[in-house]
Amino acid sequence: MLSAAGSPWWEKVFSFQDYGELIGLLWPSLVAGAVLGVVGGVVGVVVMARDMGFAVHGISELSFAGAAAALLMGMDVVTGSIIGSIIAALLLGLLGAGARERNAITGVLMPFGLGLGILFLALYEGRSANKFGLLTGQIVAVDEAKVTTMVVGAIVVLAGMAIIWRPLMFASTDPWVAAARGVPVRGLSVAFVVLLGLSVAMAIQVVGALLVLSLLITPAAAALQLTARPGKAVALSVTFALISVVGGILLALAGSLPVSPYVTTISFALWIGAKLVVWRRAARGFTEVRRPAAAPAPAPSR
Repeated sequence: MLSAAGSPWWEKVFSFQDYGELIGLLWPSLVAGAVLGVVGGVVGVVVMARDMGFAVHGISELSFAGAAAALLMGMDVVTGSIIGSIIAALLLGLLGAGARERNAITGVLMPFGLGLGILFLALYEGRSANKFGLLTGQIVAVDEAKVTTMVVGAIVVLAGMAIIWRPLMFASTDPWVAAARGVPVRGLSVAFVVLLGLSVAMAIQVVGALLVLSLLITPAAAALQLTARPGKAVALSVTFALISVVGGILLALAGSLPVSPYVTTISFALWIGAKLVVWRRAARGFTEVRRPAAAPAPAPSR
């Protein structure tokens, strides 16, 4: 089957022509992907522990709106994305104390942010690739300046997570007991969503606003299926995120498609693999339970 240009469709997905030269030219994207993999793996575990997967999507929509506004006004897209993420994070942190309130606010923010971003893109008269890249990711847009910004942002996020990690995990596991023991549960919630907003703003630069969950949710979800220990879960989550984003970028260099389909496919495959491991463990445990115990040896006759 041929594409519209007369070439086989698979050449758009995988074509390793001049692959070595492309890697040399786009090394900033690989560095940015590695940085995002570490940040996403760490933050994603807490997101899953606090049941904030839906909130990530809401933050990404306002981050997309901020980036689109910056693109329209000729400003730095990363700065606009960060501003949009911080606004969404503060709204969620200050107004959404409980899961129900947070989900309601997220449901309000998502269509507003997406509609606002589409409005800004419709008014933008520049290259259509810039519009598409904000939604689905664009590895060629990552230059050395953006890598520097991402590294600085990653240091801020990881340092903040290291400072609040223990009380945050305590508050995430049992908020009522944590509050009774004097842990500032509300303050920790606001601090975490701000760090989450920074992480979302950085992730959008690679995977786009629509598929940011593949970096901040799926690797952590796969890791938490395999272990309940926080330290081991973080290590597995970071490993899965690195494989997803760096592997997705390497595959995207070999084709002419956006990077996000590769990243999402790899992360989904890792999640399926973790699910199969869980099912195999459960089946093995069920078999051992159903196996009849050996009959006791007869007592020796006197």
